[in-house]
Amino acid sequence: MRLAVALDGNNAVARSCLSYALYLRGDYHGAMAEAERALALSPNLALGYWRRGAALIRSGQPQEGVRDLQTSLRLEPRGSYLGHRLAHMALGFYHARAYEHAVAAAEHAIRSFPEFKLPYRCLAASLGQLGRTEDAKAVLDKAIATAPDSFDMYVRQRVPWQRPEDHAHMLEGLRKAGWQGSQVMRIAPAPRQQRC
Repeated sequence: MRLAVALDGNNAVARSCLSYALYLRGDYHGAMAEAERALALSPNLALGYWRRGAALIRSGQPQEGVRDLQTSLRLEPRGSYLGHRLAHMALGFYHARAYEHAVAAAEHAIRSFPEFKLPYRCLAASLGQLGRTEDAKAVLDKAIATAPDSFDMYVRQRVPWQRPEDHAHMLEGLRKAGWQGSQVMRIAPAPRQQRC
């Protein structure tokens, strides 16, 4: 991605993709800077708002991240990466501790993209935080059964782009949902291939 930006520094999509690559490394400040450069070049770039919103959520600014995701969805209500954007919306609400909104966003994401795994974890954790344990346990069981490897990677471990305090917050909600797993705070290796 750095090469693409070096070849054409005015390519807003390339800068958005570089933003995502930096995000996956846990470099949220770099990710936000590249997303902001992309948005300066193309102020109506839904991809740029999504990338910046995701970085804001992961950097501990979930309310601001949710606003960017809402802008992204307003600019492009369908189209590319919609499932990812909806899943990040649920995550943003969860980390903002707006659990009712997280439930609604996760349910919308699951209805629209049932194959995505993140909304199931957000929904289970949000329901757990709300004390709706029976519903939370049912969603938790589905999250584990449908994607045990994904659950292991994102819950039992901590991926590089997740802050320890956010991981702990997610574990808290999942425990309230009935998860009995042990808390392992090792960092999983970065995925080999990432697409922009």
